[in-house]
Amino acid sequence: MFQKRKIGFWFLVAIGLLLNFLFLIGQTGAIIDYDFTVSLGLQESKDEITEIGVAFNKGFGFGDTLVYIPIFIVGIIGIIRKKLYGLYLLSGAMAITIYWPMVCLSTVFYAKGSPGWNFADYTEYSVLLSAISFYGAWGLWYLFHNRNQLING
Repeated sequence: MFQKRKIGFWFLVAIGLLLNFLFLIGQTGAIIDYDFTVSLGLQESKDEITEIGVAFNKGFGFGDTLVYIPIFIVGIIGIIRKKLYGLYLLSGAMAITIYWPMVCLSTVFYAKGSPGWNFADYTEYSVLLSAISFYGAWGLWYLFHNRNQLING
């Protein structure tokens, strides 16, 4: 199961596991105790993004907890086990990983100047979310390009 895997495979899996760990704390945690996730630096406070921004973040946390995280984790397990479902689910997770950072990034820029909007980390946020989206695009390309080796060995 673990023999002769390319470095790209392990990069894909390792970053995926790291992101899911952070998603479980930051996204699932946001729907349980939002203030705690703010204290960890994984969410923005209502003073920065308004109550509507908090609602938006909790909504993403809910969707991530029910859909994105399970698809991502089962996809990783499946691809490690060389199962076709792993390829499909991880490809879906990679597509979501391209999509959500672009939505969040555009949202903070569209909200700029709105009453009560005091968000200030535009550069850091832009770099981080662009890197996550790039990982998703690269991961989708990697899965497609190596699909036969990933499933058939």
